[in-house]
Amino acid sequence: MSPFSVRFLGVGMLVALLSACSPGPSIVLLKEAPRPLEAYRGQWLYVNYWAEWCAPCLEEIPELNAFHGADNGAEVLGINFDQVDSALMAEQAEGLQIAFPLALGDPAALLGIQAPEVLPSTYVFDPDGGLVTVLVGPQDEASLLAAQGTP
Repeated sequence: MSPFSVRFLGVGMLVALLSACSPGPSIVLLKEAPRPLEAYRGQWLYVNYWAEWCAPCLEEIPELNAFHGADNGAEVLGINFDQVDSALMAEQAEGLQIAFPLALGDPAALLGIQAPEVLPSTYVFDPDGGLVTVLVGPQDEASLLAAQGTP
């Protein structure tokens, strides 16, 4: 075996080893470190599409804030439908008092979903990462819990 072959084999093994240790695809978040998609497993995930100009979206933000902060085994992830830059998104989040994490970019492809045509829309994923339902329109604690099958 030539020295080049040995070196190439060694690099290939290193790449394979590093790939095996990789956390997989991540969602890039505003004001937080990127979060591997796998980190959302084991809890309910509510992916909420919103926009600053959407009155029903603004109506549900306090409900989503409270739901995200509650001890309910769920996490809310916000997606700005307009895909504004990070500076404007931070400004909007502060003005609207959004307390849940916001993704930079649209992770729809990572999640295996299509972006909605109607706002607000909330995609509900079970703890195994399976899409359970899509809630359209402003939600409250009762409707969010009902999506989990919790009365």
